[in-house]
Amino acid sequence: MPRVRVVAALAAAAVATLALSACTGSGEPAASHTATAPASEGASAPTSTPAAEAQLRPRLSAEENLAFFDQVNRGVIAADSAPGGRDFVDALVSAGFDKEDMQVTPDRTTIDLAVGSVQFSVRFNGDCLIGQYGADGVGYHSMVTPLLSTGNCLIGKTRTIDW
Repeated sequence: MPRVRVVAALAAAAVATLALSACTGSGEPAASHTATAPASEGASAPTSTPAAEAQLRPRLSAEENLAFFDQVNRGVIAADSAPGGRDFVDALVSAGFDKEDMQVTPDRTTIDLAVGSVQFSVRFNGDCLIGQYGADGVGYHSMVTPLLSTGNCLIGKTRTIDW
């Protein structure tokens, strides 16, 4: 029963973080949201024409780079069914995103339990690319939001990215 409460609290915090990250006073709604079903749910049938791989385009908007952000993060998930925040940060850095513009939430709670999901973000050309992944059924979600008035993308406790 305590695990259910912890997971519920983390899920509520994640929803609040994503909802509040759009509260910047810009008057514009969050730009995008994608979701990936957990791997246990069926995959779509292969097509005869493979989809072109997305590429990082530093001069374009965050919205125009969301497909690439998602591609990198889905690669992390495909390589490890329970990745931590560092896995996402390292993959995004390897893909060309600037580590100095990233934030990531802790992998462990204050009572040293595994979190239900991890959130990570990249400040990108005046907006935020935000991803969230939970191996316990939450799946992968991403969105583009305006920067917060603090200049950050995530609200709440984040880890220092010092590696």
